[in-house]
Amino acid sequence: MPSQHGRTIVVTGTGGLGFEDALALAHAGGDVIIAGRNPRKGSDAVARIKQSAPHASVSFEPVDLADLASVAAFGLRLRESRKRIDTLINNAAVMTPPRRQTTADGFELQFGTNYLGHFALTARLLPLLIRGRDPRVVTLSSVAVRRNAAINFDDLQAEKAYRPMPAYAQSKLACLMFALELQRRSDQAGWGLTSIAAHPGISRTDLLHNAPGRYSVQGLLRSALWFLFQPAAQGALPTLFAATSPDARGGRYYGPDRLSETRGYPSEATIPAVALDLHVARRLWDVSEKLADVDFASAAAPRLHAGPNGPGIPAEA
Repeated sequence: MPSQHGRTIVVTGTGGLGFEDALALAHAGGDVIIAGRNPRKGSDAVARIKQSAPHASVSFEPVDLADLASVAAFGLRLRESRKRIDTLINNAAVMTPPRRQTTADGFELQFGTNYLGHFALTARLLPLLIRGRDPRVVTLSSVAVRRNAAINFDDLQAEKAYRPMPAYAQSKLACLMFALELQRRSDQAGWGLTSIAAHPGISRTDLLHNAPGRYSVQGLLRSALWFLFQPAAQGALPTLFAATSPDARGGRYYGPDRLSETRGYPSEATIPAVALDLHVARRLWDVSEKLADVDFASAAAPRLHAGPNGPGIPAEA
């Protein structure tokens, strides 16, 4: 990994892949901000990294991606306290709760947390990213998008019919489409961002235990068949490649290179055809800006759009 000295890096998620990302980036000299919902887990993650790398620059900042007000407050704190952000890793996720749950704003939990929270977070941090040094945004998708995933605009929040895995797959397809569309819009508007998507293959994290539960069918399979899942540190490699490698390219998708992209080392991943539909991508972006109450164009032009919530953020946000 190239040295990350002088780079300010935000990673969402306090455990699993997010922790492994933060640990590796801190070891490489980055100034790492771990962003998560649980202060206890955040403090524990910082302490573990400090134990491994005593001179690491790492801190925790609270943000609840399932609450757009929390995302806005986090963005405001960073815009007031930081001059720039060089890397943003949109990693945190929830996976397949057995019953439909909603965010603080009434969105289906997986769509609202995995995708819309990160969409809003990126907009809130865009003024800092634009001022970053070779800024990168890495957004996590999943191998689940290969299985008939689709953006269901007729039931985006799964209010008519909720099925855990299709809802999860939709949220992760939205993440992939966001990463690709962000690169296109950055290129068109001259924001200077490199936007990349990544996925971890099938890795041993707490997602299946934390969502359906340790004693659900999925949780029991995860526990009993642990040897089929690669370690979290291995699963983090495609994200770290996307975030740091000079060979990683904007508008691309990276994942493991073996066994149908379920394990191995970073390589370019196959983008499902559905994720390349430009009409759907533009429609999803427009819908998402309305749902999240953010405006990327305004956030990218802070001198023209300054309000009481900070540069580039409308006053009503």
